[in-house]
Amino acid sequence: MIYLDNAATTYPKPESVYKRVDYILREVAGSPGRAAHSMAMEASRVVFEAREVLASLLQIEDSSRIAFTRNATEAINIALKGLLEPGDHLITTAFEHNSVARPARVLETRGVSVTRVSSDVPGVVGASDIEAAITEKTKLVCVTHASNVFGTLLPVKEIGALCRARGILFMVDGSQTVGALPVNPDELNIDILAGTGHKALFGLQGTGFLYLTDGVELPALVDGGTGEVDDDIEMPDRLEAGTMNMPGIGGLGAGIEFLFDIGLDKVRAHEKELITTLIDGIKDIEGLRIIGPASAEERVALLSFTLKEIEARDVGIILDEEYSILVRCGTHCAPQAHKCAGTFPAGTIRVGVSYFNTLDDIERFIEAIKSIIKSK
Repeated sequence: MIYLDNAATTYPKPESVYKRVDYILREVAGSPGRAAHSMAMEASRVVFEAREVLASLLQIEDSSRIAFTRNATEAINIALKGLLEPGDHLITTAFEHNSVARPARVLETRGVSVTRVSSDVPGVVGASDIEAAITEKTKLVCVTHASNVFGTLLPVKEIGALCRARGILFMVDGSQTVGALPVNPDELNIDILAGTGHKALFGLQGTGFLYLTDGVELPALVDGGTGEVDDDIEMPDRLEAGTMNMPGIGGLGAGIEFLFDIGLDKVRAHEKELITTLIDGIKDIEGLRIIGPASAEERVALLSFTLKEIEARDVGIILDEEYSILVRCGTHCAPQAHKCAGTFPAGTIRVGVSYFNTLDDIERFIEAIKSIIKSK
């Protein structure tokens, strides 16, 4: 079996992740911050160390500015719904994942105005496009760091600099980039960063995080037990009410430690080589259209494409059943992105690679695509 759906969830995980999760399930029954016995203390240590290693990856000095969440979607909802009030203006893009697009639509019903910026090139938005949408009521700009459909890397540093100059908060969805390439919120002028644990960070499903720069405070989306006595709860406890996902958070910490052991530069170089090989292998196939930039340097480790004569869904089924190759086909929870690209409603065939994929995986995929086309 060849797994090429890593833009959805990475598989396999590093062996150290499996071992960490197994250890927590078997040996750490306590809840962090809830008791003074040894298991609860060990649970607190697991959470603390995972938060610290994530802060180190992001080059954040104060790890308490990072709250763990169930996923990136929850992190994004906490930020958007906690920051924006009736009369405020939100700028986002026309190709966001539903984790941004749907909360934005809900906020519109509550009196928040929303501008969805697009451009002539699908998946590409520059600082000048954002600047043209700014009004005196603009409170927040929220963009994806890299589209989960196009793979295109957005110029977040330039957009962030514009926002800083105009006194506007800047939020980034880093679901496709954190762990895949260096992401330093301070360096990139990011005030709020949402991310997931189960993609490039090699963690488990059901894990995510929200980073808030100093001075940005949000109300809790969910209230409940935190282990604190005082009702005036500080970060990160304020956003972490209820029992935490101990195996998930511990596994996330192990995944990040694996990245430190390998090195982000090595991960990025390997994934770029895989994507370059894929692009070179399919770009001249008649009737095949690559969505997004033709250079691996301008994208993350995913590639979407269409075939003129064959529906994306059918290609995915054939790849699975006849070649044991797993990819993602459809609209990828981002229908507006596909409308921008002219690929709605059928969607695209999306290949997502990770550090554990090989050149042989890519070459076998290319041959499978050629065989499918030839048989039609």
